[in-house]
Amino acid sequence: MKDKIIKKATDMFLKLGFKSVTMDDIACEMCISKKTIYKYFSNKEKLIEEGTEVIHQKIHALMDEVVARNYNAIEENFEMRQMFKEMFQSFDHSPAYQLKKHYPEIYEKMMANEIEDCNHMFTQNVFKGIKQGLYRPEVEVEVAARFYYILIFSINENTQLESEAYEIEGKALEYHTRAIATTEGIKELEKQLSKNLNII
Repeated sequence: MKDKIIKKATDMFLKLGFKSVTMDDIACEMCISKKTIYKYFSNKEKLIEEGTEVIHQKIHALMDEVVARNYNAIEENFEMRQMFKEMFQSFDHSPAYQLKKHYPEIYEKMMANEIEDCNHMFTQNVFKGIKQGLYRPEVEVEVAARFYYILIFSINENTQLESEAYEIEGKALEYHTRAIATTEGIKELEKQLSKNLNII
């Protein structure tokens, strides 16, 4: 039952907003008593906290799947972008923006985990691109990865509409890639931009 509550509540939070959904709404939607929810979660904040952890785990499982397909480094980033589009395209408001605005403590805790994981993934992507001749060998890997994830997180936490955040993220991906790409990397970037015109 606990997992069912987390799943339903998280779906509602993402679609309707973390602030606007009440425990009563969740109980009504699930046709259970509010007492049943409180049996597992002492308050709404605890439910949101556990829900964001589930989202975190789901995102990173999907990211691992993309990496496992062994795309080249630039294509990998575009595939990640497509994965995020499919996951969040049905939501009007940016989940990160909502969480930071209404539940900053939960947001900060979530971001600490996200930064660690994304730093690892982006760093590996830069190393991979250098090895493939798509990124310049003199690139400072840790700095490039850090610049990129700070840029992406800043967009998400400061942009209210999910569609707008997604569009700006596309520009950030192009900006990041052009900053570190070789001539071959630029060719691959242009190929991906043409291929993904509908998702940039």
